Amino acid sequence: MLEGDPMALKPLLDSAGLVLMGGGGLGGEDTTVMEAVVMPNSALVGSSAVRSAMRRRHGIALLAISRGGRHMIERLRQTEFMAGDVLVVEGNGETLPGTLAQLGCLPLGQKAMPFTRKSAWLPVGIAFAAMLSVAFGVLQVAPAFFMAAVAMVLLRCLPLRDAYEAIHWPIIILLGALIPISDAMKSTGASDLLAGWLALAASQVPVPMALGVVLLASMLLAPFLHHAATVLLMGPVAAGMAVKLGLAVDPFLMAVALGAASDFLTPIGHQCNTLVMGVGGYRFGDYWRLGLPLSVIVVVSGTLLILTFWPI
Repeated sequence: MLEGDPMALKPLLDSAGLVLMGGGGLGGEDTTVMEAVVMPNSALVGSSAVRSAMRRRHGIALLAISRGGRHMIERLRQTEFMAGDVLVVEGNGETLPGTLAQLGCLPLGQKAMPFTRKSAWLPVGIAFAAMLSVAFGVLQVAPAFFMAAVAMVLLRCLPLRDAYEAIHWPIIILLGALIPISDAMKSTGASDLLAGWLALAASQVPVPMALGVVLLASMLLAPFLHHAATVLLMGPVAAGMAVKLGLAVDPFLMAVALGAASDFLTPIGHQCNTLVMGVGGYRFGDYWRLGLPLSVIVVVSGTLLILTFWPI
């Protein structure tokens, strides 16, 4: 039984004439061992090595799983994969990174693909053109960057499969469902009612504290929804609260935007938080230990900076 850096195991096994058997190693001269993180949108989530036929269909041997800092080398074939799991796999050195990408896994330590001067500058030029068109008022933000994304695909800067897989469909569906709810809150007066309650409470405290309350409320709501969905729900409420207090709307909307994007307390508020959970061996409770003081810093400094650049 061997334990160590997966990238160092391969030379050791070759020099010693050994073959990994614990996970059903493939062996052979063209095989390599690699680590990969299971992404939240991976097809492996909820499946296992047996059900997904990793070895038979994809030519990948599963050697070990690391989940929350705990390494598993037994019952790998029946273990269901979870988002954030770090897999140690063995496969063909040339095709393994591409196969892992198709399965929705992020290879670790993968060498960057070489770029030619043409392929490197073309996407940069497209993005720069989109930003210039927005800066000079030629196009709005949404159509400008949508056209840039289409141009990336048409000019083959980005494969169509990668573009399709980059779309977070659950978030799209969630936003599509919450937009009518946001409109209904405004049309039925629910947002005005909530804004009235918040305005009544905020009228008893200084204005900076009221702005901080909006920022904090958005920050606490983000883990339960999504940062974009939080803006949809909190935006009308914050705007109505500002109107009832006779204050400028922009600072309160900026507080909603900043709070919705600043979830440091949980690994589920943002996909980046989930991604590093397995790699770093973190547990759910580890996030609030560093996230709590960081959240306090964001609330205090964010409130002061918003008041500086967007006068109340």
